[in-house]
Amino acid sequence: MGCKFCHQGDDKAMAKDAAHKGLIRKPSSNLKACAMCHKKITDTYAKSLHFTTLGQKTGLRPRLGEGEKELFDNQIFEKSCRSCHASCGACHVKAQPVGAIGIGLIKNHRFVKRNEGKTCAFCHGGRVYAEYTGEYGEAPDVHYQKGMMCMDCHKKSELHGDGNSYSTMREVKDRPSCNTCHKLGNEAKLTTRTAHQVHKDKVSCYGCHVASDYRNCKNCHLDSGATSFPEFYLGKSPRNGKLTTLRLIPTVRDTFQGTGIKMENYDKLPNYWDSPVHNIRKKTARTHSCDACHGDRQNFLSHEKLLKDGSQENKNLIMKVKDINR
Repeated sequence: MGCKFCHQGDDKAMAKDAAHKGLIRKPSSNLKACAMCHKKITDTYAKSLHFTTLGQKTGLRPRLGEGEKELFDNQIFEKSCRSCHASCGACHVKAQPVGAIGIGLIKNHRFVKRNEGKTCAFCHGGRVYAEYTGEYGEAPDVHYQKGMMCMDCHKKSELHGDGNSYSTMREVKDRPSCNTCHKLGNEAKLTTRTAHQVHKDKVSCYGCHVASDYRNCKNCHLDSGATSFPEFYLGKSPRNGKLTTLRLIPTVRDTFQGTGIKMENYDKLPNYWDSPVHNIRKKTARTHSCDACHGDRQNFLSHEKLLKDGSQENKNLIMKVKDINR
């Protein structure tokens, strides 16, 4: 197959302008181009979160008043959030630019099946990939040290979609889970098995096994970005009440003030959300000693640490940890 098969144009013309007439610069921006050969995949991918980016819309909408939702959809989501959606080519040919910065072609003009270090890392490198490899924070994730990459846990069916339309990744079935590989009850040490049984359904795996500080952002404003800093927060998950790692989401009250969106229901959602931080270690301060949580209360979210002028919902995420009776 030649260039024309995907890019159109005139491959018989000798002059540049004539040859490029009708040229399609990014064929995979229209899934119909890829569907000529990969229809089964594009049919499911068209509804995937990587393509629709509906997670970004769904996550913010509860903060908006009824009159603000249409304005957000047209002025913010379509013009800004949607620019992050990944076409087929963004993962298999040329990585999607982030903030107008790109890495260009992944491997000349060859189609690559997978290259997590360039594709996944480029879009998710601000937090997940940098934490996973140890580039942000301290030691890298133990799974990375053992040679595992993104698609060892995140399967192709998850990335390409399963044909269902989801509004958030939490709705996706069969997402990666620690317990897929690490079965409870199979622990070699009795103390480990006991600890898992005591904390089951009360604490997430991340709550104990995240190793170090991770990236948090604050003071996000349209067009001016946000400020990032390393921090570690433990508190209640706003989704299920478990103790877990929380990440500060930088949506502040006047994030969209330039567009006339005041976020009339700002206080309906917290600024801290449970986060599967990708710098897992088998042994951490919290697995080493019960006092890290029940005595010193290290890294726990407190009233003093809360985002200034943040959502009122943030207070409900503060976990009161009981002392241990000795």
